[in-house]
Amino acid sequence: MSAKRIVPEPQPRGPELDKRKAYILTTVVYEYIATAEPVGSATLTHKYNLGVSSATIRNEMAELEARGYLVQPHTSAGRIPSDTGYRTYVDRLMPPETLTPEENEHVRVEFAKAGRALDEIIEQTTKLLAQLSQNLAVVVAPSRDTQTFRHLQLIWLAERSILMVVVTTAGVAEQHVIEPETSVDPDDLTRYSNALNKRLSGKLLPELDYEAVEAALFDIRPHVQPSVIDGVARGLAATRRPEERRILFGGAHHLLDQPEFRDLKKLRSILDLVEEQRTLYQVILDSIEKGDAPTVRIGGELELDDMSECSLVTIPYRMGDRSMGVLAVLGARRMPYGRMMALVSATAGNLSQHLTDVALP
Repeated sequence: MSAKRIVPEPQPRGPELDKRKAYILTTVVYEYIATAEPVGSATLTHKYNLGVSSATIRNEMAELEARGYLVQPHTSAGRIPSDTGYRTYVDRLMPPETLTPEENEHVRVEFAKAGRALDEIIEQTTKLLAQLSQNLAVVVAPSRDTQTFRHLQLIWLAERSILMVVVTTAGVAEQHVIEPETSVDPDDLTRYSNALNKRLSGKLLPELDYEAVEAALFDIRPHVQPSVIDGVARGLAATRRPEERRILFGGAHHLLDQPEFRDLKKLRSILDLVEEQRTLYQVILDSIEKGDAPTVRIGGELELDDMSECSLVTIPYRMGDRSMGVLAVLGARRMPYGRMMALVSATAGNLSQHLTDVALP
């Protein structure tokens, strides 16, 4: 006879449930996450050391159902957690989880492999989060407005043609051609570049207007053509041009392994949202709360019929003290919430550190 399973005893936070109901609800959530099968009182009696009779468990489960924490999907079937049940579990009953030292080291090593280019870093993050979570990973890339200027280089191409290369702290490089009114000496372009880099490095891209460029060139201003100043300012403006936030997805195939999405209509609805992007992007932004802790939205809290069987775990990531974007994991309501929260926290922490390191001169 196999030993009975032991679920960590919850310590209810708040007056919603007494200790026994909290323990039974926790056990139902734990069992349903593990098996994807409705949970009956007999299962809890045989598998878990609850310390009470099957009849008592049955009565407590009936009361939990009456109070909206459990639902019975089919007549004569066991019960599964409702949105309220999951919410109560996540907010009041779930023990905190952390990654193992081996998992933390794996995350650290993967970020060490990432380059300095922003696109490469974000793609690596998406793949890693999908692999670790075995769910759909979503990463909202940084907006240009959140990036800062690192340096530029003015390169002589021809008598009246200058190539300007701009690099941001997030590793984004842009090229622009400036056409001055008269020819410029290549050595002067080096002086202009040095002056601009000295005065502008570390400033947010939206701050770099004509006046900022003119001020940065103040010491050598009499020698600089207005058309060159205007060209540099226009190039910087183009670098920070408004754009749709880039959203990357990874691991959609993992949803196929989950019983909830074996109904192809449900799966197609989720994939349609992924393809359309805008709605899911708004849901993710709406899910973010202030601070750096993960946010969890469950089932109906997502306010979309197509996502009523899903849950979303989101967390912001940063570069230094500046918010840059969002990480998210989308999966079934029956996800292991503690582990998903630990995963997004560890991934966001490592991503934030990597972006900060990349931004250093």
